[in-house]
Amino acid sequence: MSTVATPHQISNSSFQAQSLRVVALGDSLVYGYGDTAGGGWVERLRRQWMGDDNGHVLYNLGVRGDRTLQVGERLEGEFRYRGELRNRVPDVIVLSVGVNDSARLRRPDGRLFTDFETFQQQIADLLDNAQQLCPVLFVGMVPVNEAKMPFIDCFYFNHFDQYRFKEATKKACQSRHIPYLDIFDLWLGRGENYLRSRLMDDGLHPNVAGYEALFNDVLAWQPIHQLKAEQVDFALRKA
Repeated sequence: MSTVATPHQISNSSFQAQSLRVVALGDSLVYGYGDTAGGGWVERLRRQWMGDDNGHVLYNLGVRGDRTLQVGERLEGEFRYRGELRNRVPDVIVLSVGVNDSARLRRPDGRLFTDFETFQQQIADLLDNAQQLCPVLFVGMVPVNEAKMPFIDCFYFNHFDQYRFKEATKKACQSRHIPYLDIFDLWLGRGENYLRSRLMDDGLHPNVAGYEALFNDVLAWQPIHQLKAEQVDFALRKA
């Protein structure tokens, strides 16, 4: 007697064969704080993929205020018991973190929230641990509006320190063959008016237009095209 597959079995089989499980892990830039219309660039990407035939599944695991240490501490535990990822690792991890580490505390020349040498080790550990799980992509930080500092009367962000932390992250990614999207240089290259019009009044977080721009930058990035075009056995696994 022949066996007829149930609708549940058919849908699960199709989903397993044609969709990637992607986890976005990081700080408020991943969380999408400030985007009251679209929920942030990760949420916008999730909605786009959800509307595609056999679109990838995207989990937003951003936490406001997280530094690199906190993201590293929750790297694996965050997805071990989440729905389709239960007892598995994702197919891709997208990381975005580092801006909170770069803040100066209490005054413009105060101590760094994370010592630079400590940050270098923490970002190296995060990338190494993530890469042991699955392929990794990294979306870099957005430049701040220095004229709006301090943030919440305590944190002084500036482009000089942002650049140092960004470059350390970028070099760490390059040495591990991890694709890195340099949003900091990209946005500064578009001019001061562009930057200020895409940040909230707090000078730190993108506004709705900023997240829309960030989403478009991510969407135009070649590694994201690779995810869209290929299935589970895609080119990043061979890097």
